[in-house]
Amino acid sequence: MSTPDSPFRHTVVVGAGAVGNFFGGMLARAGHAVTLIGRAPHVQAVQRDGLQMQLGASLGGRTETVRLQASTDLAAVREAELVLFCVKSPDTAAVAREMAPMLREGTLVLSLQNGVDNAETIARELGAAGATASRGVTVAPAVVYVATAMPGPGVVAHFGRGDLVVGPLTATDADDAAKAARLQALAHFFAAAGVPVRLSRDVLDELWSKLLVNSAYNAISALVQLPYGRMVEVPEVRALQRTIVEEVVAVAAAEGRRLPLAESMQAMERIATAMPAQFSSTAQDLARGKPTEIDHLNGHVARRGAALGVPAPVNQALHALVKLAEAARAGHGPAQA
Repeated sequence: MSTPDSPFRHTVVVGAGAVGNFFGGMLARAGHAVTLIGRAPHVQAVQRDGLQMQLGASLGGRTETVRLQASTDLAAVREAELVLFCVKSPDTAAVAREMAPMLREGTLVLSLQNGVDNAETIARELGAAGATASRGVTVAPAVVYVATAMPGPGVVAHFGRGDLVVGPLTATDADDAAKAARLQALAHFFAAAGVPVRLSRDVLDELWSKLLVNSAYNAISALVQLPYGRMVEVPEVRALQRTIVEEVVAVAAAEGRRLPLAESMQAMERIATAMPAQFSSTAQDLARGKPTEIDHLNGHVARRGAALGVPAPVNQALHALVKLAEAARAGHGPAQA
């Protein structure tokens, strides 16, 4: 279990989906106190049988049963010194607002979410509730690199990677020695549990880089329901991805973010090689009839591009097509003639 002098004696995962279960499970597997907050079927399975972690080859290639706490009640966050905030992007503001009065003094909230503005949204909601000012709660963004999925309640499957890039949310946070030390402690805490963490002052640039990769893969994988390796076998798809990257680089530059084009192209191309069997999270959501995060991926690029006068027509088209697919899966398609 977590030692009394540990800086994070209790970790609570808010939004126990594939990402939250993997990182929470890795901490619990190392003996730390962890509580998952999720939906009832998953929580019941974990309470009954433990979390079944199907680990990829890089982590031993076996299934392990990890015992940890699980709850459907957000009030479990009262015990947290570290919150892994993993809810879907559209729910960020509402969950952060509900969570704010429950957080204990000095809690670190780490956003492990897709998109580039979730940590800022969390901080705004907590600040409005007085949590950041009066109780010293800190919010930090993380860039997540892991291929994972949930085959069923109580089960998380790991396919590759499992590392984080973490950094300060603002320049003020970056210059705060106490907050810097807290993030360093976080890096050591995760590393001891087998989760590599790289600290970066430029984490927001890296979030844009991850957004770029997600924009190039997520919507296409969702619309055709194919994994990354199959997608890139088609030359026309690879050409489409390069156009997506060019658009995101241009919008990011207008936002003041530095994404070198050549490096961005290489980062995009590496993903299919590293994760050929991976279906995007958007594909998984669409297949299950769940709302996707497309508004915070290609949709975000299209909106910011429009606001900044930078055209992003391919991102706009992919956003629209995924929204149409969502409506069709939800039974809200156009009436038959």
